[in-house]
Amino acid sequence: MLNLIRRPITEELQAYKQLFDTTLTHEDIFMGQALAYIRNRSGKMMRPILTLLVAKELGEVKPAALHCAISLELLHTASLVHDDIVDEAAERRGQASVNKVYDNKIAVLLGDYLLSLSLMQAARSGSLDAVTAIANLGGTLSEGEIFQLNNIQSETITEEAYFHIIERKTAALFTACGQLGAISANSTPEYTALATRVSTIIGMCFQIRDDIFDYFTDNIGKPTGNDLREGKFTLPAIYAINHHPDAHILELVKRVKNFEASAQDIQEIIDFAKAHGGIEYAQAKMQELRDEALNLLRQFRNQEVKDALVNYVNYVVDRNL
Repeated sequence: MLNLIRRPITEELQAYKQLFDTTLTHEDIFMGQALAYIRNRSGKMMRPILTLLVAKELGEVKPAALHCAISLELLHTASLVHDDIVDEAAERRGQASVNKVYDNKIAVLLGDYLLSLSLMQAARSGSLDAVTAIANLGGTLSEGEIFQLNNIQSETITEEAYFHIIERKTAALFTACGQLGAISANSTPEYTALATRVSTIIGMCFQIRDDIFDYFTDNIGKPTGNDLREGKFTLPAIYAINHHPDAHILELVKRVKNFEASAQDIQEIIDFAKAHGGIEYAQAKMQELRDEALNLLRQFRNQEVKDALVNYVNYVVDRNL
């Protein structure tokens, strides 16, 4: 599936990877080693792929698209480095976090350095709109993280708050992929809006699917129940708790939010969510979003790009890791 998704932009992805690796190098030995550690942790390149596919719809992928894709990935990477510090996380996707390998001070500064590189790459796109989009994205991601931390203290858990958070965290990054891919190709406002909406939907599905994983046996380097251990309630639990009131479960919710929950408490909430339709509800929400995205993709004219994006949407919704 990933090969099918990448097919229209095979050469462009190679150029992206070369430029990305070059960007994350440094003549200083220590800096070079630290950046190499970050560089070697890159995953499937889902966000750069989306940016380049959106640009490809309008014809030749220009250097501006490569700079925009790298800018986004650097900003994303910086946000992960900083998030791991905030969460005091020792691992990310089965690998030691940057703050674990070095320390919080170094990790903060490395994250700041990545932010600087991100803005430099945005500037090299030659588009003020691209620089503005990256700057706005940095603010949006910070807002999402602050809102999430504050929401943990709230006595209530709502679906509205959940979507407010994911739209400003994971989905915001995907939204920017569509927006910047279109900007880099000098697109019309209509196409920019279309690509941006499709990308937002993909981002929301990506996070919902990621959250569902947390209710099952760990297979992605993410401990089962990790969100609840951090005081975070995601869509399956939110649905079950709000639609099937239970005094005992509500007491467990308080313990989670006060960081007093035991492993047994967390397992009880997971089991409750699964037994009361939480997983099915989250999957249904993803299906609604998938249907909307596939309908919007009918407006794309480059058949090869359209097919790749359809596969992209289906991969995000159906993936197992």
